[in-house]
Amino acid sequence: MDLTAVEGLSDLIRAETESQRKQALGQAGGHLRLLYEGWAKRLTYARAMIEAEIDFSDEEDIPGSVADRVWPDMQTLADEIKQHLAGARTGEILRSGFQVALVGAPNVGKSSLLNALAQRDVAIVSDVPGTTRDVIQTRLDIGGHLVLLMDTAGIRASDNPVELEGMRRTLMTAESADLVLELRSLIDRTETTPVDTLASERLVVWTKSDLVDNATLELPGTELAVSSKTGYGLDALLQSIAGRLSSLDQTSDEALPTRERHITLLKDCLKEVQAAVIGVDAPIEIRSELLRVASGALGKITGSVDVEQLLGVIFSEFCVGK
Repeated sequence: MDLTAVEGLSDLIRAETESQRKQALGQAGGHLRLLYEGWAKRLTYARAMIEAEIDFSDEEDIPGSVADRVWPDMQTLADEIKQHLAGARTGEILRSGFQVALVGAPNVGKSSLLNALAQRDVAIVSDVPGTTRDVIQTRLDIGGHLVLLMDTAGIRASDNPVELEGMRRTLMTAESADLVLELRSLIDRTETTPVDTLASERLVVWTKSDLVDNATLELPGTELAVSSKTGYGLDALLQSIAGRLSSLDQTSDEALPTRERHITLLKDCLKEVQAAVIGVDAPIEIRSELLRVASGALGKITGSVDVEQLLGVIFSEFCVGK
C-alpha cells in the first residue's frame, strides 16, 4: 500500500456516512495511486528524454531534438493537474463534511433550530440575548453525506468585548461555510443581517412559524418557514440542504484530492511543470531541473522517483550502453 491507500484506509475506519465510505474505499483501493503514478511516469519519461539529449548527445541513436517531443504532453499534464485541483473542494467536502452556518440576530431561533435538526440538546436555549458566544457544531447525516451544522453568536450592536469576539467568529464561520442559513423571525420580521456581502451561498429561513397566523407565511419560493417547536418545515429544510449535496453523488467515485498535503504538493508540481513548459528561452538544463522538482513534489504523495528509473527509461528507449 502506498501512502494515499493508507490514508484511505484511515478514512474508511472513520467514515460516518455512505459518501465518506465510498470515497475512502476508492482511495484505499488505489484510485489516487494509479492517477499519480501515471503522471509520475510521464514526468519520468520527459526527464529521461531531456537527460538523454544532455548526457548522450554524441550517440547516433539520439537526435538533438529528442527533448522537444515532451513539451506538448507536459502542457497536457499541467491541464490535467489543474482540472484535478478544481475538484479539491469537492473532495474535502466528501471527506470532512459540508459546512452549514446558522446566522442571524440574537433570539432568532438559531440554537433551537440546531437542537431540532440534531434531535438532541446540543446548544443552550435561553430568552436572554447573547447566550451563544462561540461556534457550536454538530454532525448530521443528510442524504448519505456528512453535514457540519454550526450555531453561531447573534449579530447585534454591542460594546461587550466577549460578545464582539463571538460576532467576529460568526462572520468568519459564515465566510468559510458552504451554505449560510440566514435566520429571520416571523414575529418581528427581522431582516437586518450582516451576511448580505458574504460570498457564501445563502438560504433565508423564517423561524417561529408556530407563533404566527398561516396567512403570514406567504414567502418567496426561495425562502422557507420553520418551527423548531412543532417541526413544521424541517423536512423541507433538510430536503433543500440535501438538494445542494446531490451533485456530490456524481463525483463520489472520482479520484479527488482529499487532504491539504495532496493539494499543496500538487500545486507545487503544477507550478514547476508550467514553468518548464513556458520557459522556452531557458537552458534545457534549467527546464530539466524544473521537471525534476515537479517529479519530486508528485512523488512525495505516493513514493519517490530515483535515478535508476530515469536510466531505465533511457536504456529502454535508446541503444545506449548496448
